[in-house]
Amino acid sequence: MIARCPPLDVNSLYANLLQCLHFSGTSILAETGDGQLAAFISGYVIPENPDTLFIWQVAVDPVHRGKGVALSMLEALLDRTLSMGVRYLETTISPENGPSRKLFQKLFSRRKAPFSRRPLFGRETHFGGGHDDEVLYRGGPFSAVGP
Repeated sequence: MIARCPPLDVNSLYANLLQCLHFSGTSILAETGDGQLAAFISGYVIPENPDTLFIWQVAVDPVHRGKGVALSMLEALLDRTLSMGVRYLETTISPENGPSRKLFQKLFSRRKAPFSRRPLFGRETHFGGGHDDEVLYRGGPFSAVGP
């Protein structure tokens, strides 16, 4: 799934399996009617900030894009984690990833949550030119009641 969703970084299968095992409460998937994987969002609660859910990756199969799947999944995941004490959501987005920026801005807007953004990792400083910049988006606080 991740390999079909550029510009996401492809991690090892082992890393993806550990994410699913260790962070199943803060991740979510969507299947088609015949059981095929349509979308996957992985995340985790930041150990030093237990009120913050960090979204690691949002992957939607190209066939299912543009249908609101990712936004619905993010909202369901946020609702689930609010009961765990989560009040903020963070993610990193490369400047070139317009669809991801729009997705998270739409989530923050729908939930009437303020958000900020700041550079987190730089192309040259942190990645030696081998990866795009990563900008940290932080939204919240979110309340336990949805829109």
